[in-house]
Amino acid sequence: MDQPTVGILHPGSMGAAVAARAATNAAKVLWCETGRSTASVERAAQFGLTPVATLAELLDRSDIVISLCPPAAAEDLARDVAGHRFAGVYVEANAINPTRTQRIAGLLEPDATVVDGGVVGSPPIGDKTPTLYLSGPATATERVEALFAGTAVRTAVLGTEVGKASALKLSYASFQKTSRVLVALAVGMAREYGVDQELIEVASKRTDSYLSEPQYIPKTAARAWRWGPELEEAADNLAAAGLPPEMLRAAASTLARWNDAKDGELTLTDALDRLAQP
Repeated sequence: MDQPTVGILHPGSMGAAVAARAATNAAKVLWCETGRSTASVERAAQFGLTPVATLAELLDRSDIVISLCPPAAAEDLARDVAGHRFAGVYVEANAINPTRTQRIAGLLEPDATVVDGGVVGSPPIGDKTPTLYLSGPATATERVEALFAGTAVRTAVLGTEVGKASALKLSYASFQKTSRVLVALAVGMAREYGVDQELIEVASKRTDSYLSEPQYIPKTAARAWRWGPELEEAADNLAAAGLPPEMLRAAASTLARWNDAKDGELTLTDALDRLAQP
């Protein structure tokens, strides 16, 4: 099969790194520079992505489009793509619930073939090897698998049903991200009583405890603007399944206290101080 041209929407920290790995087996990886931030421009240049002026040009030239954006923007972005009658493979790889993924598939089909995707793990930089879980039509998932063959992005196909990859991603995120929030609350509470170091010492005796990794709290704060909406998506999915969503909604509300720390460099003290201020 000829090497496909790939479009990435948009080159955020995850999207740019994933797109760079796709470049191994692609003829070219495109991104639309119109309206994007200076940080996006710098990331795209760093990873060797090819800029185009308009979304229409990106879609006209791309065989495969990968959507990796903040959850709230996923449907609007898909609606824009649908307006151009994109006819290739559209990988909906955002952290959204299966109902929204299926709604997006409804917007894009039958012109495009929609593959549901969910990235579990850190951006594929250095020795990081995230897994891109896929579900959807077999011929389309095979093309996406081939795109990442031999790269640091592993792929795993969950079946042909659109929604399965999203469900797995949110199921994992609901534990992993909420656990990090609970660490921040526990360390913050202990700090108020001057026993935070003792708490960490207790937790360090269990090597599988997030409590033994307080250094991750500033990273959690910097990612809160993305993690909060993702947990709201997971909460919607819990409610749809007849399970209580309140814990995830509370975690999302806690993360919102860090929204102004977007992708910033905080110390542990800074992160805990911001958490304590409503």
